[in-house]
Amino acid sequence: MFMGSTLLTPLYALYAERFGFSQIVLTLVYAAYVVGNLAALLLFGRVSDHIGRRRTAWPAILVAIAGTLAFLFARSLAWLFVGRAVSGLAIGIATAAGTAWLAELEPPEHRARAALVATTANFIGIAAGPIVAGLLAQYAPAPLRLSYLVYLFVLAATALVVVLAPEPVMERDGRFSMHPRIGVARAIRPAFVSPAVAAFCTFAFIGFYAALAPSLLAQKLHQTNHAVGGAVVGELFIVAALANFLARRLSSRSAMLAGLAVQLPALALLVAADAFASLPLLLVATAVGGMSAALGYRGSLEVVNAIAPENRRAETVASYMLACFVGNSLPVIGVALLAAATASNDIALDIFAGTVAVLAIIAFLFGQRRVKAIA
Repeated sequence: MFMGSTLLTPLYALYAERFGFSQIVLTLVYAAYVVGNLAALLLFGRVSDHIGRRRTAWPAILVAIAGTLAFLFARSLAWLFVGRAVSGLAIGIATAAGTAWLAELEPPEHRARAALVATTANFIGIAAGPIVAGLLAQYAPAPLRLSYLVYLFVLAATALVVVLAPEPVMERDGRFSMHPRIGVARAIRPAFVSPAVAAFCTFAFIGFYAALAPSLLAQKLHQTNHAVGGAVVGELFIVAALANFLARRLSSRSAMLAGLAVQLPALALLVAADAFASLPLLLVATAVGGMSAALGYRGSLEVVNAIAPENRRAETVASYMLACFVGNSLPVIGVALLAAATASNDIALDIFAGTVAVLAIIAFLFGQRRVKAIA
């Protein structure tokens, strides 16, 4: 599912050329994803707690297919907005259900392993999107069609796997309400703040990187090869997947705090890469950012899995994913608006980096005090 969230990354320049839109509009297209995410988490975030994980995940894949078809047959800019929003809806529904599903397939004493599997799978999927799309766009025919045909095949195969997968808890109450609701049990709210802010910071970096890297490569580094652009973005998530595995023995709290600490040099390196138009610095920033993303995401999700009440697990995970998705999209919009207001991408980047750094420090200090029980 997460592969679909980054499949467009190497293709934005082609769409901008075909439909003739600006950098701000491109940013809004990227961020339309969060509209679907919010709808999914507010309306459907807890539905799998009531009707089951499999019965929620399979329809989410059908929604993802609909979003992919919107991209496949896009004839104007409006189709891109629709495709991003529908894709966000599908991924939001599937993420809340799938993350809770993995946690229930593990015994309580091994629940941290579920977060490791979930985050590693997510990073591999996010890495596959730009790498596959970049290669196909550069070296295969129909650059704005073939990637989506490949992804439709992936979704069909995934739907088959989901249909055959076991439902971990067979007794569900079957109730479902469209009344918007998302929340965190009062007893765990103090411990929830730190992983939520950590997730926001982690995904703010990921979202900004995914939006910035292609334009940085094209405009300042004069690198227009779509495969190279996809590979550079994919590097972030490949490093993240490897770091996830290598650091698997770190405790939840230690991983989360380490991810927040490593994010500071990652931001500094990204700013330096932009300021000096340096590909080596960008590659180093990508690697350090990948380590930060892996530790911050996995550690914070493990904390949430550990503190979530059994009967509200999907709802709690949905609240956590809300922080992830908002962090992934809204800061990108803010940077684009700042760049337009100041007529300087560099100033906007510096403000973004400083803001995320401050939030990361706050989350680090709060996590040291509030998450001691999950060391």
